[in-house]
Amino acid sequence: MKALVFQGPGQTSWQDVPDPDIEDAADAVVRVDAVTICGTDLHIIKGDVPEVAPGRILGHEAVGEVVEVGSDVRTVRPGDRVLVSCISACGRCRFCRENHYGQCREGGGWVLGHLIDGTQAEYVRVPFADLSVHPLPSAVNSDDAVLLADIFPTAYEVGVLNGRVQPGDTLVVVGAGPIGLATIATAKLFTPGRIIAVDLAEARLAAAQAIGADATVNAAEGPESLVEDLTEGLGADVVVEAVGVPEAFEMCTRMVRPGGRVANVGVHGKPATLHLEDLWIKDVTITTGLVDTYSTPLLLGMLAAGRLPSSELVTHRFEMGQMEEAYDVFSRAADTGALKVVLGGPQHDAVALPA
Repeated sequence: MKALVFQGPGQTSWQDVPDPDIEDAADAVVRVDAVTICGTDLHIIKGDVPEVAPGRILGHEAVGEVVEVGSDVRTVRPGDRVLVSCISACGRCRFCRENHYGQCREGGGWVLGHLIDGTQAEYVRVPFADLSVHPLPSAVNSDDAVLLADIFPTAYEVGVLNGRVQPGDTLVVVGAGPIGLATIATAKLFTPGRIIAVDLAEARLAAAQAIGADATVNAAEGPESLVEDLTEGLGADVVVEAVGVPEAFEMCTRMVRPGGRVANVGVHGKPATLHLEDLWIKDVTITTGLVDTYSTPLLLGMLAAGRLPSSELVTHRFEMGQMEEAYDVFSRAADTGALKVVLGGPQHDAVALPA
């Protein structure tokens, strides 16, 4: 099959690789019909995630059709159309029993495209299939569903829920990329009083306003002053960091009110300064986290009911063979206007698996 293979910092290739096989009785092999690219993939290619070894197939989000399952799999069978979650869960360890699937200690957590081969390929082996893939209603479009593999549960769990967004809150979202936009969309479920979006790209600020932000401000034009003006000097109740650079995190800590919450969602590859000389007296709560995807069934139900604006986030579509072109477009979002890119294309009728 063809797959996108990480060759080391700054290097990838779309190349022939062996087809995946069932390696454990809890595995499923899924034919990939739709896949997307995540900002985390860009961090990997930059070298920010050193655990990813050269030779690894990238990607952790997909929609596809189950083609084979191991003998222990009970919830799906060949022919089922499924969402492949970015998080795999053994279901047995302490963290999985507490719904903290991202911290699974028995071979799960974020493994696809990280510690094992991922989804940016024609086929993918998914471990712990009973808890790691989700059957899809026929009415749900693949391009929409693939956004629930990562960005929507990440934004909802790590941003909105960790930030404890409440009715009437002033929420600031720093970073209006896909995660930031999904944060705005899911935060609106809690009726905050005001949502302010911050970004450097005017196109992304326009997207934030279209998806529900009440105010937008360019990060280079003093967002702290705007937040201070709009909150009568108090500061924001909740600030979500959705960029992953030190400057963005430090900006968030300057905009939060005493007793407020900063929810970090961005993937950081460099240290950020924690200004405790200013924060120690402010009773500020700072949360970090990897998504657990326990909310995926809830979000799928909302998507099927038309309650999530997922399709508005997809700006570019490619065939699977255009993977490198898709990466180029996605990585130059400031020039191309890309939010989420979705890839899909001609599919094989069967996958060749060893006996």
